[in-house]
Amino acid sequence: MNQRLAVLGAGNMGEAVLAGALSAGWAAADIVATVRTEAKAQHLRETYQVATTSDNVAAVRGAGLVLVGVKPKDVGALLDEIAPGIDPEAVVVTVAAGHPASFYEKGLPAGTAVVRAVPNTPAAIGAGITAIAPGAAATEAHLEVVEHLFAGTGAVVRTAEKDLDAVTAISGSGPAYIFYVADALAEAGVLLGLTRDVARRLATQTLLGASRLMDESGEHPVLLREKVTSPGGTTAAALRALDDGGVRASFLTAATAARDRARELGG
Repeated sequence: MNQRLAVLGAGNMGEAVLAGALSAGWAAADIVATVRTEAKAQHLRETYQVATTSDNVAAVRGAGLVLVGVKPKDVGALLDEIAPGIDPEAVVVTVAAGHPASFYEKGLPAGTAVVRAVPNTPAAIGAGITAIAPGAAATEAHLEVVEHLFAGTGAVVRTAEKDLDAVTAISGSGPAYIFYVADALAEAGVLLGLTRDVARRLATQTLLGASRLMDESGEHPVLLREKVTSPGGTTAAALRALDDGGVRASFLTAATAARDRARELGG
């Protein structure tokens, strides 16, 4: 398969995928990114040594892999623009939320392989996770290429397309939930008399260490939580307060709201 990569819309996520592609082995000479400003173009050229353009049609011409990184509201117009220039053998990968693969398939030449992807912002430092799901024409070979593309940004999992809105709610939006928790934990530290710098560092490293322990140990979160929780101890008192405050139920409510909004975006 032609490995030339066109990144249409090199915003934060598009740039993260571009950087990941380079980490995964793509040559800078085989990547072109479309941008709206010269300042962004200069940044990409100087940082990654890739070609840039404001012409989406020129970018997709001859590309074997096309990443759609524009906002959901702009996808329809983009497909109308690039459809005549798409290589019949190209794989179109989209990171835009909401729109189903069928939306892309209707706007592109018949038989175009489409793969939907839901990455998250830690992709920018190679610590993300991306869920991918195939459209009607995408094959195992296409999925393997897309997995390779996102491998440079972190872990990759495959899901059914029907599950991508739930993925968006958990991992796509998930970093914001973690930042919310970190901020709340740090603020609690300040309330208890710690300096803001110390409280922030304690909260950040605690979240980082707990995540690594959960990942590397392979143990269920409940078992790890029990190891910290002595009967009648400080952690037990804290967890009881969280349960009394409805924190667990609030996470379920938040994730459901995010999923429902993802569905609305695809409507």
